[in-house]
Amino acid sequence: MILRGAEATRYLARPDPARAGLLIFGADPMRVALKRQDAIAALIGPEGEAEMRLARIAGADLRKDAALLLDAIKAVGFFPGPRVAFVEEAADGLTDTVTAALKDWAPGDATIVVTAGNLTGKSALKTLFEKHPNAVCIGLYDDPPTREEIEAELRKAGLSRIDPAAMADLTTLARALDPGDFRQTLEKVALFKWRDDTPLTAAEVAALAPASIEAETDDLLHAVAGRNGGAIGPLMRRLEGQGVGPVSVCIAALRHFRALHTARVDPGGPGAGLQKARVFGSRRDRMQRELDLWTGPQLESAIGHLLQTDMTLRSASRAPGQALVERSLMRIAMSRR
Repeated sequence: MILRGAEATRYLARPDPARAGLLIFGADPMRVALKRQDAIAALIGPEGEAEMRLARIAGADLRKDAALLLDAIKAVGFFPGPRVAFVEEAADGLTDTVTAALKDWAPGDATIVVTAGNLTGKSALKTLFEKHPNAVCIGLYDDPPTREEIEAELRKAGLSRIDPAAMADLTTLARALDPGDFRQTLEKVALFKWRDDTPLTAAEVAALAPASIEAETDDLLHAVAGRNGGAIGPLMRRLEGQGVGPVSVCIAALRHFRALHTARVDPGGPGAGLQKARVFGSRRDRMQRELDLWTGPQLESAIGHLLQTDMTLRSASRAPGQALVERSLMRIAMSRR
């Protein structure tokens, strides 16, 4: 049986111990590892591994000794309780071994949990779990966590009161960060709000979110977009002292002005555009103010100027990169409103 979307999310949170096997696969190893960790913890409980009710089998070891899996699912543990036989980094070459284990599985045996990388539609291992009457197949793709998944994670941490703006920012963060970083951010939020009954706010999310670029780089970009030309020179000197290269500054400026352009031309308005551009918290408020200073064609002109500067930086030109970027940013900031 194959599960998708919200149904798969609910199953991974509470797997059915009466089923013989579960396959979790996907291109992102961190995403697969996090979901596998949740599923196994739900099956055997928080003390399951300490009580030796979890048998870990590497895919490479199982290829050398096919009996390892059958021995793991039939073994009788010293401690009572459900057991899991976990096969890590499996591939189609283990299909026959897993097929035999599923065939010999009986109620009371350890649940077989298998993880794999990105499997194709014709994968033999994927097809086995899809068509087996007592097994579940779940594929994890590049889609960010849904609102339902984020709310479930926060509920597990004891957070039930969340401002709509804070949830919108968390949804934006889920798209911007990789799964491991986002999980760490949720853990920080839960720790920060421990024994705090007040609703989680957007300001708290912004304060706890990891910075995507150095704070002073962010200050420089807001100075340019805010048409504050006098602040650009000193900020460039400080960034140069930190070792931030001209190419990095140019790329960050391009990202910033593209986000502004996305917000400006969005049919739903600037607020919806900034949401789609994955901008949140205090940075979103500053960019909303900056949008009052720019028209769509002016933003397009600024982006074109930055692209030309980036091409020059990467060419054989001998022009000093730091001065080239500073001049480009000054021209954009001082352009006619």
